Amino acid sequence: MGDIAVRNQPCLDPSCGSSDARQIYGDGTSFCFSCQEFFSKEEGDGVAIVEERKQTSSPSPYKKLSVDDILELPIRGFADRAIKKKVNEYYGVRVSYDSNGAIEKHYYPYGNNSWKVRTLPKVFSWFNKTNALFGQDKFNGAGKRLIICEGEIDTLSVALAYYDKYDKIYPVVGMSSSSMTKSLLENRDWIRSFQEVVLCLDEDAAGEKAVNEAVKIIGIDKVKLTKLPYNDANDVLTKDGSYRLLQCIYDAAPYIPSGIIGKEALWDALIEYNSKPSHPYAPCLHGINSKLKGKREGEIALFISGTGSGKSTMLREEMLNILETTNDRIGIVSLEEAPAETARKLAGMQLERNPANEEIPLEELKVGFDKVFGDDRIILLDHQGSINDNSIIDQLEYMALSGCKYLFIDHITILVSEGVDNLTGNEAQDKVMNDLLRLTKRHPIWIGLVSHLRKVQTGQKSFEQGKLPTLDDIRGSGSIKQISFDIIAFARNMEAEDDRTRNTIKMSVLKSRFTGLTGRVEGAMYNHTTGRLAYLPNIPEEQQFVRVG
Repeated sequence: MGDIAVRNQPCLDPSCGSSDARQIYGDGTSFCFSCQEFFSKEEGDGVAIVEERKQTSSPSPYKKLSVDDILELPIRGFADRAIKKKVNEYYGVRVSYDSNGAIEKHYYPYGNNSWKVRTLPKVFSWFNKTNALFGQDKFNGAGKRLIICEGEIDTLSVALAYYDKYDKIYPVVGMSSSSMTKSLLENRDWIRSFQEVVLCLDEDAAGEKAVNEAVKIIGIDKVKLTKLPYNDANDVLTKDGSYRLLQCIYDAAPYIPSGIIGKEALWDALIEYNSKPSHPYAPCLHGINSKLKGKREGEIALFISGTGSGKSTMLREEMLNILETTNDRIGIVSLEEAPAETARKLAGMQLERNPANEEIPLEELKVGFDKVFGDDRIILLDHQGSINDNSIIDQLEYMALSGCKYLFIDHITILVSEGVDNLTGNEAQDKVMNDLLRLTKRHPIWIGLVSHLRKVQTGQKSFEQGKLPTLDDIRGSGSIKQISFDIIAFARNMEAEDDRTRNTIKMSVLKSRFTGLTGRVEGAMYNHTTGRLAYLPNIPEEQQFVRVG
């Protein structure tokens, strides 16, 4: 690779955004320590090349070594790190030597075909980069305790502490760096299969940042934290021995988030809340905006109406509005329809053509599909007919951690229909609503939620005949209306004889925690031909009649 030619350069990957984490080497290749990405000489686009280092007996890991070549390299202990050969054998760590017979590089395996290469003292590169955890392939899941370290040397150090005590290595894995918390997200299910997860990360600013990110990903219910007397696990091993390091693991304490704030912190929180931006609802929902002033992160908005009144259409209008007016990602959990059906309807709405009204040729539907899904900003849950609230809550958190700022759930009634942790009925709904509220507090997201209504009493006007719901009409637990920040009710008379009445959607805001404004608002008109909603001002009846559908 050669000596370092230039330090602290911007990353070549625009998605990384780092302005000073890339180092350029003598042969023109470079490596970004922020996103852990290796770039070839050609990708450097004319980066100046300094005189290359004199070739040694160890070939470049990028261009010459194969997996078989690496597997032929020897395994040794690291005396300067107090790491015994037995531990390196267990994890499969290999070394290569320079022309003077000194260890030049460490090769840390990440599964069968990926290796992180450390050129001593501290230059890192990858052979077949992966998002796996170091040592993950050595252990099955569903154990009692998993220890996650920052870096390979610290992982080997904790493993050695176990080996010295028990003559056995228990589950210890490592992130490739403090910035690679993405590996925790990618392997979240495997990590959470353990009863407890001990984070043994560096006692520095980067380690603290990694802890905060890791706790969000893994979950506060699983995590414990070590308190090391020195900067990292290997420092404890080399200075105080394996027994002291193992004691740090046993003394790991549950993560306790800070929750008590003083006057200054409270004022800062007020300023942040006061300046929280609101994103307007779609133009066809202008009436809702007049009361709610849009939607905000950290909120749950509840939509209620009778069966077939257009709840899903209204949510899809808002999805398209978000895609058109922001750069944010969207997560969709639609429990009454398959992802393909959702995609078909959104693509048709984008074209302003209703697939239920006409047969749209696939090549034309593809145009709408590409406009909606082409930039990969939508994540959909494929529940495949199997609905379990716990798994869906995990999926929703995965969506939030993957960058989704808006989550749409249609609907909560099905979400809890199979029971929750042996709970049913109102207790199950209470738990789900509390879980959703926690999601909005842990992540900067907004949730749009649909709920069904109670059956009306015999002889009364039904919601499908145009009756606007009230708060008391919400089916199930009172927690649904209590926890929701905003509640929007709407109705249309599906039995009306004329098109205009049948396609007119009346709306009312029943609750607004942000503004306190409630009451009837201007509605919308559904056009069956386009499959879209249009804003319907409150003008005299005879002036607004337009035949649609």
